[in-house]
Amino acid sequence: MKKIKIQGILLLIISLMIAVSSCKKDFTNPAAATSDQVLSSAKGLTGLAVGLQRIYSAGRASSLYNRVTADGFITNQLVILNQGNTSEYQLQLGGASVDGTNTIILGLWTSSTKIIHDADLVINNADNLADKSYASGLIAYATIFKALALGDLAMFWESVPDGSGINVSFIPRLEGFNKALTALDNAIAVIGATPISASFLGNIPAGIDIPNTLYALKARYSLFAGKYDEALSAANQVDLTKKSVFNFESANLNPIYETVTSTNNVYAVVDLTLGLPAGLRPDPNDKRLPFYVLQDTAAPKFKVNGFGAKTTTPWPVYLPGEIMLIKAEAYARMSTPDLANALVELNKVITKQPADDPFGVGAGLPPLAGPLTQQQILDEIYRQRSIELFMSGLRLEDERRFARPVAERKRNLFPYPFRERDNNPNTPADPAF
Repeated sequence: MKKIKIQGILLLIISLMIAVSSCKKDFTNPAAATSDQVLSSAKGLTGLAVGLQRIYSAGRASSLYNRVTADGFITNQLVILNQGNTSEYQLQLGGASVDGTNTIILGLWTSSTKIIHDADLVINNADNLADKSYASGLIAYATIFKALALGDLAMFWESVPDGSGINVSFIPRLEGFNKALTALDNAIAVIGATPISASFLGNIPAGIDIPNTLYALKARYSLFAGKYDEALSAANQVDLTKKSVFNFESANLNPIYETVTSTNNVYAVVDLTLGLPAGLRPDPNDKRLPFYVLQDTAAPKFKVNGFGAKTTTPWPVYLPGEIMLIKAEAYARMSTPDLANALVELNKVITKQPADDPFGVGAGLPPLAGPLTQQQILDEIYRQRSIELFMSGLRLEDERRFARPVAERKRNLFPYPFRERDNNPNTPADPAF
């Protein structure tokens, strides 16, 4: 099968973007005559699956841009440069200034529900293919994006849609994480029974390590769901020497670079505190500071660097440091906390040199000496997550989980987009904050 380039996916998927403007989650294909052909062929399902990656990572409308930007402003990592960027500015103001008209939260909501719908089409139809090893790849790859989309909804909203369709019902966000975990467990079982074929891997964009990503996301969402034994078990399955990334190219630029870094007219890094309060701020000698922040004499002084540095800088699906910190937190929060092993995993991140990390992310600091109390370890895990995973889109979830003061963020959860509320009578009431 000819390799499918990510920038050509819209030509292959007739139905892909038609329903993005609708929040009814009624993603009907207007070209019904060809729908069965798309969903019954390996080529059609592959195109639909690769389209998931485009929706998630390409451009200012992508989940990636919206997740990183929304989280960054709400948790004080970013500062607006041009108030004419209205949605970003509303997020910087926070509170009631963020309402259902905000295009960033609407974009994240819409792309997430679209990804879940299309991923389900791939997953549910792949089993009908004769080539089971190719089908295994389709299921696993589509599941990665389904899990990411479910996770994004659950991180930012109090309730999430329970499926697709008109007037869909809602479930608590914890159940959103659990739905992601169910999908991930299914995909892990599928590829365990039938390994992914080389022909499938040759027909998707290079960059995503499917098996490691499935386990990494299982570890992430198990932690968020309070399933610490499962989080630790999954994290132990991730090969920390491997990368898993969204790659970009000249026709499909890194969305943070394209909108932010290249213009210096939307937002910048707040400063070298990375938005952390006194007592949790980075050590000035932390080698992650120059990785993530470019200091300049010209305004803005603190520019985005790291994974938004260049036109085609790959964006990690997860970082090895995240997996280490998941282990540390899981050990610290178990019913019988294992603080010794929590400190071991924590110190792996604190002492990691940039040269020893596949992405060059390393603090290079002296280890913490024990013994430490559980609270001391949890406070340090939060600090290290905030630095190691800077601009990852995960800090709001972390702030709530670590019970950080409300004053450290500008909202707890987002209001539902007006477009959803106008079209779905089951839309819950907005959270107060």
